[in-house]
Amino acid sequence: MASDAGQRITVHDVADAGLGDWRLLANGLHARFRTGGMPAGLALVAAVVAAAEELDHHPDVDLRMTHVDVRSVSHDVGRVTRRDLRLARRISDIAADEGFAAEPHALAQVEVALDTADLAAVGPVWAALLTGDAGALDGNDVVDRSGRTPLLWFQGTDAHEVPRQRFHLDVWVPHDVAQARVDAAVAAGARVVDESAAPSFVVLEDPEGNRACVCTALDR
Repeated sequence: MASDAGQRITVHDVADAGLGDWRLLANGLHARFRTGGMPAGLALVAAVVAAAEELDHHPDVDLRMTHVDVRSVSHDVGRVTRRDLRLARRISDIAADEGFAAEPHALAQVEVALDTADLAAVGPVWAALLTGDAGALDGNDVVDRSGRTPLLWFQGTDAHEVPRQRFHLDVWVPHDVAQARVDAAVAAGARVVDESAAPSFVVLEDPEGNRACVCTALDR
């Protein structure tokens, strides 16, 4: 188990494992399976739960009217590990046997980023606001174990005066659709401000100067 947790999993590890249904996003390994209806989706969820019990490794599962979303992360170490790759393979095999197609390009995750020069001061405030617990912090992140609030992380910056933008959105997408997402935003009126860190992230700005980043798990 320790060796499973020791290695940091990358996009290339996911590809090498043949997990074409899955993509690394901000906080886990994600997949979407198109079921077409809730009864079929419920049957898939039941099969996923049975596999998770057998492997003693449990994902987060979201049943919707036409699809099932699955996120796998090793909660004990706070990152994706070999255990998640094994579980993902089993889930993909189950979905394939039942005829449920994966839709990896439909995946996305929004993370809220707050620039701050004083994490010790502002971190507990936002942890308390979002979760009710001022201690719900893990490094630069607010940790909501219930999964009910958006991801919030604190990006270090020099002290500055408002109204310089402090909040921005990080839109996490599969690495193989990031350029298309940037292109779509540019076609809609955004401009690229900084792409020096691509493919990890690209900074965009809307016509009024509000910024956001299109992020992937590559080169991290």
